[in-house]
Amino acid sequence: MTAHPISETVASLMPRAQAELAELVAFQSVADPAQFPKSECEAAANWVADALRAEDFQDVALLDTPDGTQSVYGFLPGPAGAPTVLLYAHYDVQPPLDESAWLSPPFELTERDGRWFGRGAADCKGGFIMHLLALRALKANGGVPVSVKVIAEGSEEQGTGGLERYAEAHPELLAADTIVIGDTGNFRVGLPTVTATLRGMTMLRVTLDTLEGNLHSGQFGGAAPDALAAMIQLLASLRAEDGTTTVDGLTTDAEWDGLQYPENDFRKDAKVLDGVELIGTGTVADRIWARPAVTVIGIDCPPVVGATPSLQATARAQISLRVPPGQDAAEATKLLTAHLKAHAPWGARVAVQQVGQGQAFRADTSSPAYTSMAQAMEAAYPGEKMQSSGMGGSIPLCNTLAALYPEAEILLIGLSEPEAQIHAVNESVSPEELERLSVAEALFLQNYAESKRA
Repeated sequence: MTAHPISETVASLMPRAQAELAELVAFQSVADPAQFPKSECEAAANWVADALRAEDFQDVALLDTPDGTQSVYGFLPGPAGAPTVLLYAHYDVQPPLDESAWLSPPFELTERDGRWFGRGAADCKGGFIMHLLALRALKANGGVPVSVKVIAEGSEEQGTGGLERYAEAHPELLAADTIVIGDTGNFRVGLPTVTATLRGMTMLRVTLDTLEGNLHSGQFGGAAPDALAAMIQLLASLRAEDGTTTVDGLTTDAEWDGLQYPENDFRKDAKVLDGVELIGTGTVADRIWARPAVTVIGIDCPPVVGATPSLQATARAQISLRVPPGQDAAEATKLLTAHLKAHAPWGARVAVQQVGQGQAFRADTSSPAYTSMAQAMEAAYPGEKMQSSGMGGSIPLCNTLAALYPEAEILLIGLSEPEAQIHAVNESVSPEELERLSVAEALFLQNYAESKRA
């Protein structure tokens, strides 16, 4: 770190940041009442609201969004005539998955091997702490030079679109000159990166029915159509032999022309087992940033323990399709739905339900805000220059904001670099990245304010 006063202030605030992140991680704020009590999300939302009030934010409110969750809003007025910057993060998290596979409790922030482990530490409770650190550092060094709006979403991980619909119904609320989405990550620890593109997504739930009820596999097997076998065959139709996504009518040959992802690095980051091949064709960057990717994220079938020799009458699966920039998510949904109905074997009855959708996003990296961020990142990461990469994940709110505020510049940064293992067991955040990105965000706000005055 340099000896810049902002850097020194952020460094001094890191113990407090760790303690606050521990408090926030302790909330089991999975926005799925079927898995976790809704009270956990409500408690996390109130914690965020209290944190904003403590920083002198005005108009702090818990917004009841149409999907039954709450987003937290606050406004910090800046100097007269200053631009407005919207800072985004989300406080909801993914489920912990296999808790026995965690080396420390998922909802207890634990320091180990130079990292802080806990569900949401990087994605994206750490992003909210990053915003707080940046603002506190500015306050300690002459004040915040812009007006700041903060929005902390409560259902980003579920993809249910509550905040998007709320923003569309209240278009003045999140209006800003520039928007900083604190929910992506550096390409590598220590390499400052802005995310230039996001894949969109669609989520479908497909149900196959073949029989009026389960049957004895010995008495009827070999002639009676088994719904689970039908589902396996249907899901197999979504991939070619090499693993390439094969949805009828969907383009799968786009190429990525930016920062590349060496295959050996990807295998290490993805923890691919020795001898197991990667799937698809083209460069790794082509596959994860420029092309669609289908994933079966859940399937209802009898567990091995307690299984009976039965043919299944009904089978159900949930399918995620990531949609790259340049492809419309709504059209991809239609194509995937049509594919599922066309490829169901043996005349199985097919029902398809859409459970989530979000458009892809492409940022304008030539904008003045990106110049201000490049300067800030170069100061926060001495010896490094800002890089631009894609991200295979989705942040549906980005496109909503871009549509509502077409003149606003949107930047994507965050703490979810590969070692963070977001959405997996043993998620963690690098405190060094938290510190440096908080410095970068503070310096960005200074640079951006100065560029607007020039």
